[in-house]
Amino acid sequence: MRVELVQRAANVLFDVPDDVHEEIITLIEAVAQDRGMRASDLAAAFGEWCWLVYTRHGEVIEVLDVGCAR
Repeated sequence: MRVELVQRAANVLFDVPDDVHEEIITLIEAVAQDRGMRASDLAAAFGEWCWLVYTRHGEVIEVLDVGCAR
């Protein structure tokens, strides 16, 4: 599974505290491992404080947005 981040999501990912960064990475890993999810439309994943919006195209997950409530 390949993960691609759009520039806006990458900017957020690299501009957050370490604990938040770790939660976002955990969400991305969980989405990448979920083989049952075959959404070609927008989908979202939520953690304790963070979320990400993504779409899946075959074996590629495109992370469109990430955010954090902290």
